[in-house]
Amino acid sequence: MRKIDRKRLLREMVFFRRFEDRSFEAYMERKVGGFLHLYSGQEAVATGVLEMVQADRGVGFDYAITGYRDHIHAIKAGAPAREVMAELYGKETGSSRGRGGSMHIFDPSVRFMGGYALVGQPFPLAAGLALACKHQKEGRIAVCFLGDGANNQGTFHETMNMASLWKLPVLFVCENNCYAIGTVIQRSTAVIDQYKRLEAYNIPASQHPGQDIEVVMEAAQSAIAHVRSGAGPYFLEFLTYRYRGHSMSDAGAYRSKEEVAEWMQRDPIQILAKRLIEAGELTEEEFKAMEQAVQSEIDNDIIQFAEESPEPKVADLAKYVLEDNPDPRWIGPLQGQGG
Repeated sequence: MRKIDRKRLLREMVFFRRFEDRSFEAYMERKVGGFLHLYSGQEAVATGVLEMVQADRGVGFDYAITGYRDHIHAIKAGAPAREVMAELYGKETGSSRGRGGSMHIFDPSVRFMGGYALVGQPFPLAAGLALACKHQKEGRIAVCFLGDGANNQGTFHETMNMASLWKLPVLFVCENNCYAIGTVIQRSTAVIDQYKRLEAYNIPASQHPGQDIEVVMEAAQSAIAHVRSGAGPYFLEFLTYRYRGHSMSDAGAYRSKEEVAEWMQRDPIQILAKRLIEAGELTEEEFKAMEQAVQSEIDNDIIQFAEESPEPKVADLAKYVLEDNPDPRWIGPLQGQGG
């Protein structure tokens, strides 16, 4: 496994936080339509897990799929940040040609097989991707990110049963942020510790803190090795927290200020930044410069690209819908070139 550059990981998380901040601002400016679900506070999970997935095989080798809080998973999986932001803006240059919006980021060129609006929808799709990986015998795995609220869906239980029975090479990553929209987990779920539910399906599982990226990576490395070995699926549960509401319409009134403040003390960006500063690998000035450089990149490149990109043409409304008229960017990946 290649050596991990911790300063690069810190910059990535800073970039992801600012990307979501600017998405929020663009929505408030009415430049982003539809729904918007932000990932602020949970950056260590997607960044850490996908970093380890990519560590020995590179970007775009394995499959990744998730729900509707999908911007950061897509970018870390290899989707261009410009195209993700353009998709939020509904522009023709977006990752789904402006036709999907925030909840439907999709880029098969890097095997990011989508964000999905329906709760629990990614589970059976992840199993299908893993089954394909098993038949192709090229060493690929599927990584499925899920929220604790989705685990009460029937698709969760059906998928876990089949994944275990067929020993599918799939890694399930539960981002337990304590709430299913506005319902705290204690009011909706009989088994609070999600990893314990997998005992019923004979799937090995473990629970870990999700705010420290190095803890995330250590847990992910072991789980990925298990899945790649052909031993079947693995279920990782990370305890994390979203700093913003469930969506833009959620004021978060169901959470106490004390609870939010407590979790803010466990900000994944600050945890890693402090560790690097104390280790002498980073100075306070360098960290501030990093934040400023990221803000400049997003404002002067990512946002500018989205704002200057063309709107989809009304005459092209039905394009890229049916199999006989695919998006030319996807023809190679969808026909299975290189798997």
